[in-house]
Amino acid sequence: MIEDRITNLEIKLSFTEDLIEQLNQTVYKQQQQIEFLYRELKSVKEQAGSTGGGSLKDEIPPHY
Repeated sequence: MIEDRITNLEIKLSFTEDLIEQLNQTVYKQQQQIEFLYRELKSVKEQAGSTGGGSLKDEIPPHY
């Protein structure tokens, strides 16, 4: 009886460890994506700043 309980706990622990590893990988990948998007946003802001920083609403549409 106790051996069965221990075995079940070991099985649950193993699944829990696998799940934690998968979650860690997911968080790591998301952090990489966030850092990439942050760099992209910073680059876009810098480009907008170097072109005068005007609002897109102020620009004349190309068909005029």
